[in-house]
Amino acid sequence: MTISRKPDRAFLFAHPAHFLALGFGSGLIMPAPGTWGTLAALPLAWLLCQVGLGGLALAWLALPLFVLGVWLCDVTGRALGEPDCGNIVWDEIVAMLLVLAFVPQTPLWWLLAFVAFRFFDIVKPWPIGWLDKHVHGGLGVMLDDVVAALFATLPLVFALYIL
Repeated sequence: MTISRKPDRAFLFAHPAHFLALGFGSGLIMPAPGTWGTLAALPLAWLLCQVGLGGLALAWLALPLFVLGVWLCDVTGRALGEPDCGNIVWDEIVAMLLVLAFVPQTPLWWLLAFVAFRFFDIVKPWPIGWLDKHVHGGLGVMLDDVVAALFATLPLVFALYIL
């Protein structure tokens, strides 16, 4: 059933998929819910690193989280009546975890990762923008952000290599 509504606290807690898709509530923060969702990835990544899931393990973890995200974002988008609602931020969270997997666990590198990802997620150079416009549903929501994460990772890894 499609509700066509603006997400609020009641919607957030109405279904576990909504809670996750809306980034534990970070997607409700205005303005710029995508930026808040990306920020929500930082304490999650820190916690995962503390339990030994840093580096490549974090990158591998992004794969099942991506698959889960396709479902979460699809369910939540349909319930909102807007498949790619800006309040859905699970895609930013997973993408940011992916970027953080390839940089050192320091505040400076995490800040650089945040800025690089937000840049590519907002500017959406080809093929990110094309994917955003042409791939729909939960897969579309997730895919353009993961590609933005890959774009963000490339200059960061290059900078690490030359330093």
